[in-house]
Amino acid sequence: MRTLKRWHSLAAATLLAGTASIHSACGGMAAPVAATAAEEGMGEKGGVDATGPYDPVDWPQQLEKGWTWGRTAGIFAETADKVWIFQSGVFPELHPDDAEDDSVASNGRWGHLPKRYRGLLLTGPRRGQEVKPRWEYTLITVNRDGKLVSNWSQHNTLFTRPHRIKISPYDPERHVWVVEDGNHQIFKFRQDGTLVQSWGEAGVPGDDERHFNRPTDIAWLPDGTFFVSDGYVNTRVLKFDKSGRFLMTWGTPGTGRGQFDTPHAIAVGRDRRVYVADRSNHRIQIFDEHGKYLDEWPDIPLPYSIFMSDDDYLWVADGWMHKIVKFDLQGRRLDVWGTWGNFPGGIWGPHQLSVDSEGNLYIAQVYNSRPSKYRPKPNAPRDRVIDVEIGWGR
Repeated sequence: MRTLKRWHSLAAATLLAGTASIHSACGGMAAPVAATAAEEGMGEKGGVDATGPYDPVDWPQQLEKGWTWGRTAGIFAETADKVWIFQSGVFPELHPDDAEDDSVASNGRWGHLPKRYRGLLLTGPRRGQEVKPRWEYTLITVNRDGKLVSNWSQHNTLFTRPHRIKISPYDPERHVWVVEDGNHQIFKFRQDGTLVQSWGEAGVPGDDERHFNRPTDIAWLPDGTFFVSDGYVNTRVLKFDKSGRFLMTWGTPGTGRGQFDTPHAIAVGRDRRVYVADRSNHRIQIFDEHGKYLDEWPDIPLPYSIFMSDDDYLWVADGWMHKIVKFDLQGRRLDVWGTWGNFPGGIWGPHQLSVDSEGNLYIAQVYNSRPSKYRPKPNAPRDRVIDVEIGWGR
């Protein structure tokens, strides 16, 4: 594993430069093609460009009185009015007079509690009470206003650690796919919630063609062939045909070409190249569809998620400095925005990105424990706003 020392220096430089001047501070970053100073917000009074080309939206609505969002790992905007959310249950709301103690770091089947919920509530009217989540609302949909529309509670027992939720743009039936890394499985559902197919064996890790060991993501070719990044323990990519039949696998542990240390996300380009976020090696590796190594983009700190947009750019959700980074398909960095924090619009643990047909951006935030929605600013340069995912612009 590469040293993280360089990222401390980079983070410090970023903080000193400020997000408004990130284009020049990072070095080698191309300015947006059509942007002007006015469009960028430069020269205006006040402000630090904390949320880049987007304004945060007050969204979603509370699911239930007294309860708030759990560890939010997956989000997918099927439409602007139908947004899927995959999360690790719900947590009791904290009051302003509640304090925390980090002596308790986990709570059984929920894996790890979000950082703001770890420990005991030590002050106020709930002194000494332990934070106890409920395993409810794990897989839901909400509308454009963030109001709950559907809750697949019948499937709560399938999940122990939700990781991703996706829909293939090439599937006319719009099956819903979820990656459940805690139970080492992937599930495919119909839109009505009927389970159609599953891969992996519940609670049984493995490294053969029938098992996963904490899988992380999934991506498709137009013909329905799909790839799975596997994952937190295994260090490989698996390829399946459109029926779900295993075809091949590649990858071994390590830092060399074609080796991985936590392949955490995967995307496929229009050229059928496979892009893998090699998270703990701090890079993106690129392969052909048969697993042949082609290229890599180094020095990308903890790429949590990658998003291939329909205008052929790769957007990376950086889990070290909690920023959104734009690359062209030659690996050249074009834009960076985002500010760490739990304020409205802040980013902490960007785990999955999605964009609806109206241009709204959604981020599943594992450490802020919330799904977030961002609306493009009225004068935002078009090349700073993320396009819909590849295939969804057809």
